Amino acid sequence: MEKQERFARCILNGFESYFAEFQNITLAARTRFENADWQGMHRASIERIDLYKSKTTAVLDVVQLIAGDQLRDFEFWTETKAVYAELIRGHDNFEMAETFFNSVYCAVFKHLKIRDEHAFVFSPQGDMPPSDFTRVVRRYPLEGSLPSVLQRLFDDYAFSLPYEDIQRDIGHIVEAMNNYLPGRFDLSRDEVEFQILEHYFFRNKGAYIVGRIVSGSDSMPIVFPIQQSETGEVFVDTVLFGADKCSVLFSFTRSYFMVDASIPSQYVLFLQQLMPAKPISEIYSAMGYNKHGKTYYYRCAHRHMTRTTDKFIIAPGIKGMVMSVFTMPSYEFVFKIIKDRFTPPKEMTHEQVKEKYRLVKRWDRAGRMADTQEFTNLAFARERFSEELMEELHKVAPSVIEEHGKALIIKHVYVERRMTPLNLYLQDADEEQVAAVMDEYGNAIKQLAAANIFPGDMLLKNFGVTRHGRVVFYDYDEIQPLTDCNFRRIPEPRTEAEEMASKPWYTVGPNDIFPEEFRLFFSGNQRARKVFDAMHSDIYEAEFWQGLQSRIRDGHIEDFFPYRRKLRFPREPRSMREVG
Repeated sequence: MEKQERFARCILNGFESYFAEFQNITLAARTRFENADWQGMHRASIERIDLYKSKTTAVLDVVQLIAGDQLRDFEFWTETKAVYAELIRGHDNFEMAETFFNSVYCAVFKHLKIRDEHAFVFSPQGDMPPSDFTRVVRRYPLEGSLPSVLQRLFDDYAFSLPYEDIQRDIGHIVEAMNNYLPGRFDLSRDEVEFQILEHYFFRNKGAYIVGRIVSGSDSMPIVFPIQQSETGEVFVDTVLFGADKCSVLFSFTRSYFMVDASIPSQYVLFLQQLMPAKPISEIYSAMGYNKHGKTYYYRCAHRHMTRTTDKFIIAPGIKGMVMSVFTMPSYEFVFKIIKDRFTPPKEMTHEQVKEKYRLVKRWDRAGRMADTQEFTNLAFARERFSEELMEELHKVAPSVIEEHGKALIIKHVYVERRMTPLNLYLQDADEEQVAAVMDEYGNAIKQLAAANIFPGDMLLKNFGVTRHGRVVFYDYDEIQPLTDCNFRRIPEPRTEAEEMASKPWYTVGPNDIFPEEFRLFFSGNQRARKVFDAMHSDIYEAEFWQGLQSRIRDGHIEDFFPYRRKLRFPREPRSMREVG
């Protein structure tokens, strides 16, 4: 067993190296925030996502040398797994160490023969460490006045930068609490306290203090978003109450947070109490541990399949030209596979489509693109697939599926949260809902563009509506950086022949885009178009897009607020405060 022990220790050392470097990148987030280094924040986010692949690849090179001709011997892996399980028994982060082991195993076997005897399909220690999240929580009993408690809190969470006007901000918070909490929460009870996670959550240009108000057996999530002013001071931008607003903050549509959590499960368990409806897999991912989020997702999916009997069906909505999508009525996720042949006029390769999904994983999703989990050689029970769906898969993607007895193997698939397609949502929407969702649709397009993403195909069917009413883009085969596009006005015809021509009489380059043509995206829903035009007609103008390109090329990083702008506290200009 001497070789198996060296092999196991090599993988564990690889995990420890990965986790330490992950932490080091994360620890610098506070300094980047204080320095207003928004470009550096973006680069660090990408670097941290790419780190996992580079570390597993480095470990693979070494374990190949150690194992020699036993590298693909399943008995050798079974013995190594037993050694590894003992090495990480009681490890603070054993759950993520198991995932790292699985990643090396899958790299060797190309995601085939994934069995619990060879890898940690399920954990012998349970899904999560028995973490005590009270160790990472600061407590602020409501002793004295509410403003004085808040003052102590913000003193403890002070940056090296001065507050712009902390008394003003505390006043706004107290007013918001007095307006929101009565009838929902009793601040007059003696045992009321704030329980706050000890470290900030950083993302994009924001820092977030996350916790809850506790009174006896009652509790309510509370979040204080902190922003930096143009003059280098910080201010509390708003206060967010409740599980729904907290859930939007940690949405699967947003980039991963940077938070100093040496034992991530402590934070995950606390956050799960704040957001009981949010899958734990998504909380791990939201903190940047997306690979372990994938492991946790798989385990939960397996349990769901064993508890239910309904069948997978073709997902409701208009069928895609590039992807075939299926789901299960009792399940809140959809599965997307790339078709063997794309419906005309789509022209691209499978690898190009995969590259688009990799781009989305690494980009700032701005709260408007769904995060996905990518699986290779995923096994299902064949009997759980409806005959209509099987007929569809054999028709559009026969190279992606294999049947082995009672098992159906899907060679490559993306999994993402299920949403209501926007075109279907509009069918049953009343006037108020149409107005709200079309405003969201326009905001989604604009925020993606501000994040340097041009969606390409902006048909209503390519957007979904979440349970919070947000509109999210989920069709990635035509996305590209906004700065790669050439936005033009359609030239005026010079002759009657040009005006009557059935095809463009002017030259069109491969990256030329004519925003005036975007009205065609509403060809099937004039009611939606009328509402949209009243709110977002600037999207039809080339100058709108060119202006965004100029800002991006000048290095501007946009603010993407995970809450409604109307919730932001008012800020008096400094000159007015000084005069007053």
